[in-house]
Amino acid sequence: MTVQTSPELTTRKNTAIAKGVGMSTQIYAARAENAEIWDKNGTRYIDFAAGIAVVNTGHRHPKVIEAVKKQLDSFTHTCHQVVPYENYVELAERLNAKVPGDFAKKTIFTTTGAEAVENAIKIARHYTSRAGVVAFAGGFHGRTFMTMTMTGKVQPYKAGFGPMMNDVWHLPYPNALHGVSMDDAIAALDRLFKADIEPTRVAAIILEPVQGEGGFVPAPDGFMQKIREVCDQHGIVMIADEVQTGFARTGKLFAMEHHGVAADITTMAKGLGGGLPISAVTGRAEIMDSPNPGGLGGTYAGNPLGVAAAHAVLDVIEEEGLCARAERMGARLKQRLAAIADSVPEIAEIRGPGFMNAVEFNVAGSATPNPEFVKRVLAEALDRGLILLSCGVYGNVIRFLAPLTIPEPVFEEALDIIEASILAAKG
Repeated sequence: MTVQTSPELTTRKNTAIAKGVGMSTQIYAARAENAEIWDKNGTRYIDFAAGIAVVNTGHRHPKVIEAVKKQLDSFTHTCHQVVPYENYVELAERLNAKVPGDFAKKTIFTTTGAEAVENAIKIARHYTSRAGVVAFAGGFHGRTFMTMTMTGKVQPYKAGFGPMMNDVWHLPYPNALHGVSMDDAIAALDRLFKADIEPTRVAAIILEPVQGEGGFVPAPDGFMQKIREVCDQHGIVMIADEVQTGFARTGKLFAMEHHGVAADITTMAKGLGGGLPISAVTGRAEIMDSPNPGGLGGTYAGNPLGVAAAHAVLDVIEEEGLCARAERMGARLKQRLAAIADSVPEIAEIRGPGFMNAVEFNVAGSATPNPEFVKRVLAEALDRGLILLSCGVYGNVIRFLAPLTIPEPVFEEALDIIEASILAAKG
């Protein structure tokens, strides 16, 4: 990127921090409010990254800040496994009621999305006494060894880290633009069961309702039902990774609500804490109760400050109608992109439910991914004061993740910058 807050800070960062911690920009934040960030020089940016779908309720939402301050005045840490606290119990009760599924549920809290996914696999393996895990190409589930193994993208997540974990198998994820139909994916699952691993050895099938790092690719209608049927037929635990899709981003509290079926286990993080680290695993009570006491948990799991923030986030989503607002704003963004599509032949597809939207770029007149075009758009946008993120297996997708609370004038300003940046990148 061409914009740098401080070359001196960048030099210090390069000296002090491992290069494996990648950075999308060289902007060093000094303060943030709702959908805006100011750097150390006082330069203002519109934030269409939201900490990668973390601050769905905006930076420093007053109700989240108030809840955290109130908790700070009581206590910050006891470790729930040592001295428990009521707001942990209450948040579990709320998630048990809100996560899709008309069955008894139980919840555990963890700290990161990867930790939530890792625990979901542990629980599924313990419950089924099986080891196999089926995941999907393009999926992202984390950077720990198990979650990295399940992630269906080699660069930059797996390259050079040596052998992955055993008994993890990948299938193609349905993506019509890339020539993979729902029937292709289901046929690949059938072939997997015939050629590599019998279904009675599979503990879990894990998938994102909308692939995040894979390019904001939504599961097609009927696909979740097919996976649900396969899991029911063979006693396999179905896991919905809602770490990026959760908490109103897709126009529903959880993206699985769009599909009419429920997973056995749901993982969540990011938007749950409104900027504070907290994650959760919610699932069928009998599955969640399988591990022995002490088999689940963590020192910081369900930290009181994160729990307090999560309660406030759930309140804000309901009180401010953020699910409906996500639908409205996503529709407007996609309309603006569609309006310039005829004059930008590099635009291959505009997609995504709610306000979890993306645009994919190819070389004009071909099916060849065009990551260089994306780099130009991101640089142009940053020069104009808008922070955007790329994604996709080929790096040729721009994703739009503004806070759902973004003020209308700021949103309109951002739409103008997006249009100008794409047109400028075209040249």
